[in-house]
Amino acid sequence: MKVTVVGAGNVGATCADILAYREIANEVVLVDIKEGIAEGKALDIWQKAPIDLYDTRTVGVTNDYSKTAGSDVVVITSGLPRKPGMTRDDLIETNAGIVKSVTEQIVKYSPETIIIVVSNPLDVMTYQAHITSNFPRTRVMGMAGILDTARYRAFLAEALNVSPKDIQAMLLGGHGDTMVPLPRYTTVGGIPVTELIGAQELDAIIERTKFGGGELVKLMGTSAWYAPGSAAAQMVEAIVRDQRRVFPVCINLEGEYGINNCYLGVPVILGKNGVEKVIELNLDSDEKALLETSRGHVAEVMSVLDRLNTK
Repeated sequence: MKVTVVGAGNVGATCADILAYREIANEVVLVDIKEGIAEGKALDIWQKAPIDLYDTRTVGVTNDYSKTAGSDVVVITSGLPRKPGMTRDDLIETNAGIVKSVTEQIVKYSPETIIIVVSNPLDVMTYQAHITSNFPRTRVMGMAGILDTARYRAFLAEALNVSPKDIQAMLLGGHGDTMVPLPRYTTVGGIPVTELIGAQELDAIIERTKFGGGELVKLMGTSAWYAPGSAAAQMVEAIVRDQRRVFPVCINLEGEYGINNCYLGVPVILGKNGVEKVIELNLDSDEKALLETSRGHVAEVMSVLDRLNTK
């Protein structure tokens, strides 16, 4: 198995490191536009193989996509990171051009690959990769829901003073302020979370989750990388090992939840073919209203991309 990670920045390097350490692929190719960065980080990851005891070979290249040929999965992390005061929408013009160029190279050398997009604004960058690749929607998806649910679960674990391993959760919608966490589908060791925490405290955790990325930007001056890199690696693992995991991922909806032609996070079964199935939850009226708000926001940003004519 061969996996390519495009972008050797913090997120991409973290993803590549986890893929190697967990021996998810035989070969991991790290690509970057900056001379020597991918080569250096790939070499560093390979040099710790005797310490951490793994066999995955890591290779770094500068803008040479021929070395990515035959990749089973490609993770796109490249793009301008979000800075303090910037929204994800501010990134759209620059990052759409980057994602378009990268996707063209990916398709050229790995026409049967599965693409996972991490670049922001996530939902619209998934749209860009999908229309550029012309792949079926099952093979182009965005990483957002795993990261967002991880933040939600981490905050809940802290509040309840329990292991995060025992918390299961689901959310829908766009990656950002209009995401839709679903307390009704959140459990702690199988116990509904609403039986363990008060409504006011739970609402505060949900609000913190919605702005989780922004909280980290304020603290560090740039976007997060450990959790996003780990989330992308988990998606790769589910595909490469055909685990058929149920994860929330960003995909183009084709009638599910009554929505068409909009890239939103929804639960799916993730396996060797990419998205094996989209799962439709039975939402109540309040949840439907929140999802519609999120849909409207994502559709608005998609229209910005359309006007930029970056297709």
